[in-house]
Order: sequence, then structure tokens, then C-alpha cells
Amino acid sequence: MKQKIIFTNVSSFIDLEKPIPASKDIPNWYAGLNSYLGGKTSLYNNYKAGSTIKKCMPVFDSIVSGYLIKSATDVFVTVKDGVSNFEWPSLDTILFHPIEQAPNHPYSNGQDYPKWRNMWSIKTPKGYSTLFVQPFHRESVFTILPGVVDTDQYTVPVHFPFVLNNINFQGIIPKGTPIAQVIPFKRNDWCMEFGKEKEFNEQDRAQKNLATFFYDGYKKMFRQTKQYK
Repeated sequence: MKQKIIFTNVSSFIDLEKPIPASKDIPNWYAGLNSYLGGKTSLYNNYKAGSTIKKCMPVFDSIVSGYLIKSATDVFVTVKDGVSNFEWPSLDTILFHPIEQAPNHPYSNGQDYPKWRNMWSIKTPKGYSTLFVQPFHRESVFTILPGVVDTDQYTVPVHFPFVLNNINFQGIIPKGTPIAQVIPFKRNDWCMEFGKEKEFNEQDRAQKNLATFFYDGYKKMFRQTKQYK
């Protein structure tokens, strides 16, 4: 049964950029990449398959998982006295957190944390939460701080603190830039165990079966289709 995630525009801005399934916005670098080295099916390097990262289904599945929220306006970034400044033409696109709230965060660049204002409320079915992350495998001048929210209970818009990857960056971050990848998931309780002989034999069998294919062994034998519409 398909679960439903509901995005609600809570701003007064009618023409707000709508969230889209991540599969509808494949990064250009990935879309334009050949699946095989040299552009054609071949063997490479001592009879090993000559494929590129485009044949890696885990990478593809991460790119197309969930939904993308995009920036509502252009944002113009300048630097003055070593500090980044942000300007935007309309709406309150950027909010801020003082650096004192997370002075030792590994993403910190020594400045206050700007924060993308998200104008979309998100609601998931009972028992489902949402993972908010930097859009996977996409070139970007910024990185958001990831988070998990129980969006079946909390339907207030979730905003996205971020850091500039280069504190000297100056220029426009254009309207429509993907700012967060939204991945709903079902909450479960988990406990950890360590595998024994049964689990070792299972993975050994899988490894040997994979070795019977030059290409697409994982896709043909193990991968399960995921849909986000």
C-alpha cells in the first residue's frame, strides 16, 4: 500500500517552488555520464567489468530517494571583513542561528549558521518520520545540517541550517536550487546482534552469486524497487 506524504504551502506566496520527487531532478553530471568506460559495453582491466558509477544502483537509489525542497528566491552572497552576508529580493528566505548554539559542530566554518526558511508543512502517516539531508550526490555551495523529525506529530515547517562550503564564496544561489532531500521512513525499534555461521554462509552465497555476472548482479538479484511520486 502506498503511503502519502502531504506538503502544504503555509506562506502567502502563491507561486512558491513546489517540492518534487527527487527522481524528477537528476543531477546533470550523473545524467550525462556514460554507464560504461569508453562509452560502450566492454571488459576492462583483466576481464573486470568496465562500468562507471552510473551502474551503481545504491548511488542511483540515493539520488532518487524521497523528495526535493527548493529555494523560494534567489539569494545573493557577499563577503565583507571576512563575514558572509546574505540578501534576497522577497520573503524571509534566510534565518540565522548564532554560532554559540553549536560552536564545535564539525560543519562549523566559524560564522553564524544561516538557515533556509522552509515554507512547506510536511505531514506523514502515523508511525512515519522524515529524514532531512543535504541532497545526495549534487554539487552545491552549501551543506545543510541533517535532522530527523516525527512529521506524523509535528507538522510545523522544518527549517534547514546550513554552512557555506567555501567561506569566501560570493555570488547568487538561484531560486529553485535543491536545499533539502526529504525522505520519509517508518519508525521501528531495533536491537543489535552479531552474525554467526548462518549469517556468514548467507553473505558468502550472495557474494558467489554476484560473481557470476559482469554487470548488474545486485540489480538483478537483490535490489527492490522504491517509488516516490
